[in-house]
Amino acid sequence: MDIGRHSAWPSWCVRDPREAGPLSKITVDHENDAPAETTVSAALDTTHTPPTFAELGVHPQIVRGLAEIGIDRTFAIQELTLPLALAGDDLIGQARTGMGKTFGFGVPLLHRLATGPAGGSGTSVLDGTPRALVIVPTRELCVQVTSDLENAAKHLQSADGPVRVMSIYGGRPYEAQIATLQSGVDVVVGTPGRLLDLAKQGHLVLGKVGVLVLDEADEMLDLGFLPDIERLMGMVPDSRQTMLFSATMPGPIITLARTFLTQPTHIRAEEAESSAVHERTAQHVYRAHALDKAEMVARVLQAEGRGATMIFTRTKRTAQKVADDLAERGFAVGAVHGDLGQVAREKALEKFRAGKIDVLVATDVAARGIDIDDVTHVVNYQCPEDEKTYVHRIGRTGRAGRTGIAVTLVDWDDIPRWQLIDKALGLDIPEPAETYSSSDHLYTELNIPRDATGSIAKPSRPSAAEKSADTTSRSASSDTEGATSSDDAPRAPRRSRNRRRTRGGTTATATATATATEQGPSDTAVAAPASTSDDGEGSGSTRPRRRRRRGSGRGASAGANGATDTNGSADSGATVSAAARD
Repeated sequence: MDIGRHSAWPSWCVRDPREAGPLSKITVDHENDAPAETTVSAALDTTHTPPTFAELGVHPQIVRGLAEIGIDRTFAIQELTLPLALAGDDLIGQARTGMGKTFGFGVPLLHRLATGPAGGSGTSVLDGTPRALVIVPTRELCVQVTSDLENAAKHLQSADGPVRVMSIYGGRPYEAQIATLQSGVDVVVGTPGRLLDLAKQGHLVLGKVGVLVLDEADEMLDLGFLPDIERLMGMVPDSRQTMLFSATMPGPIITLARTFLTQPTHIRAEEAESSAVHERTAQHVYRAHALDKAEMVARVLQAEGRGATMIFTRTKRTAQKVADDLAERGFAVGAVHGDLGQVAREKALEKFRAGKIDVLVATDVAARGIDIDDVTHVVNYQCPEDEKTYVHRIGRTGRAGRTGIAVTLVDWDDIPRWQLIDKALGLDIPEPAETYSSSDHLYTELNIPRDATGSIAKPSRPSAAEKSADTTSRSASSDTEGATSSDDAPRAPRRSRNRRRTRGGTTATATATATATEQGPSDTAVAAPASTSDDGEGSGSTRPRRRRRRGSGRGASAGANGATDTNGSADSGATVSAAARD
């Protein structure tokens, strides 16, 4: 590649790296139809000062928006990609997590929208139809990228007003997103599934998109996302600028990505002689027992100088279990995983960003997209699946030039998996030290106080005064209830044992009355012994005796009948019923 034809490239790119000590390593590969590829390696000297966004020709209103959030000078990936991206060239940008990839594509995207066709390298005139589309793999990353673009575009103006940035992702109602699209947007950031749904319904128009960005391209172009990406590519015009950005870009994925780009320039910005992970991140790997991990994590969270901490697990169930366990131990903890609703996930992330909680337990879905500069510790509660996941996990700390600590707990069964990760990244820790929550080297290496225990607060229990007040209140309540029940409260009516019986579709009483009328007084008297008085006794206790007396003869029944008659007409109903049963 002839660097001279890109006049915007910094002059240090062609400097002999032997003239000064290398500070970072930049590799530029220009991909075209030629069978051979040209590779140019360069190095920064120690006196190099990164240029500002204004010096690279970025729109003044974008520079103003970045300055308000404390961003003035570029990172290496931004310094290298901006000259090409501002000119509308396709490119693949690769840099480690936390090195500014979002503004590496966000700033040129907004610049091209602001300059318009009059600038020669801008997009068509904004009319409320999306001119830029950013596709991301996760909801959390979608929210983060949208926030960054909104900050940078705060002062940008179009013919219809301010430049509007919108996020589209699942877990949210369709109605609100459709209403926003109908009101007009200029930049859309979304996940593939929801983007496809709205595009198929005709609410998302992609026919005027001039800039397409695939963030975290290795995930987007994985087998699970490739069909959705291909469908979206078919809805976007062929005459567009396409940019791919990611921390990791394996060879097969790069080959697949080139089918979507036109003569892309692959830019890789790294520090000299560095591994794939941050040199400023201290990495500690321990072989831990599954039953002792909770105790170890509780002590790691009490290390000196610990700030915001992220704990990663492989499964959703483990994430929730760890979060619940740490909460019982007294830590301010939240959880982010797939079993939680989108609102609950966003609330947990917002609390973590605001500092209301300082521990966040998450699955790998949150490893990409959480951009918090002051994360000091990352704990891999379970061994990552592969080296890519490991890089993204520990990339949550040591961001933007800061230092961080990464602790990985490896089970005995995960040793082979860890050895593959160690070999791929060149960490030179193939056999982690066997470690327990009482091991001396754990306290020494992580600066944990010797008096640290497995919890920082006991479960909240009521004090003696509260117990006394509660007892008094309960006693008073019991006395009040007792007095009410004995004096004032009306008694519940006693349940009647008499049941309404039917015979031939009519009540037994009516049938018995008719029978008694036909038979005369002598026959009615037979039923008299079966009558019962309403003296409060249940009829069930007297029924066996009535049955025994029925066989004793009519004389006894007649005598009983005379006694029954003195009770008044109230017993007549029961007498007739008994007669009917006989």
